[in-house]
Amino acid sequence: MKRLLTTAAIAAAMLGTSLSASAQSRGALRINEVMVSNDSSIVDDYGQRSAWIELFNANFAPLEISSIFITNDSTQPRKYPVPIGDVNTEIPTRQHVVFYADGEPNKGTFHTNFTLVPGQDNWIGIYDADGRTLIDQVIVPASLLPNQTWARSEDGYGEWAIRTGGNNDYITPSSANVIKDTNKKIEDFAEKDANGFGMTVMAMAIVFSALLLLCLCFYGIGKIGGAVSMMNKMRAHGVAKGEESDIAPHDSGEEIAAIVMALHEHLNAHDTESTILTINKVKRAYSPWSSKIYSLREVPEHRRAK
Repeated sequence: MKRLLTTAAIAAAMLGTSLSASAQSRGALRINEVMVSNDSSIVDDYGQRSAWIELFNANFAPLEISSIFITNDSTQPRKYPVPIGDVNTEIPTRQHVVFYADGEPNKGTFHTNFTLVPGQDNWIGIYDADGRTLIDQVIVPASLLPNQTWARSEDGYGEWAIRTGGNNDYITPSSANVIKDTNKKIEDFAEKDANGFGMTVMAMAIVFSALLLLCLCFYGIGKIGGAVSMMNKMRAHGVAKGEESDIAPHDSGEEIAAIVMALHEHLNAHDTESTILTINKVKRAYSPWSSKIYSLREVPEHRRAK
């Protein structure tokens, strides 16, 4: 039996580990945006401009990317290993991280040991920690001009296209590829209900509906409470079902309050202090006719004769 329980515990632990691993699968890591020639885009921590590669975590959970490999050569899948021990290698949920392809890994974790070459196709791939499992790849076209990016239409998904940084064609390192500055639902509502009459009617309808629902709830609770009270009263009087008419009407709240106050005034006992004992002096009427001293005979006084 003990061996069976141990085996079950090990199986549960292995299942939990596999579920955790699948919840934070590196298979959801995506190459999201690439700039090959950077003349006026972002700068790194040293104030230098260089080519950059943006990765996106498509998971709905944080993703640790240390020990993965980033490469620009399919024959060398282990070209740049992302170092272990940097707290910044954990990408938050649905967020981005930028690597600078400047060929200077001594500058830090996010500086690769390879560069990208303008004017020619650049293949980029990311491999899992085993160095064999290809997670994602992209070919950046040679037609990409300086300060333009090769980006997805949506974060982690969609078609690839050139972005020039013009109107509605943003270049967004470390940010979402689609920048939403308006809410279409709000705009549609404002267009269809310019005066706010529909909003007013809707708000009033919601409020009155909630009040009606609350009233029905209280009514139903009162009915249930009355039925339970009647059942208890029938049980106390030994009355069978269907003979409710033999029971006196239910006492009103005023009658119950009057009875409670009368008992309180009459007994004058503590009703809240459970640790206090109250002793009331019992007063009895005294009558000399019932006293024991009058029922005793008086002993005559013996005097000696002189």
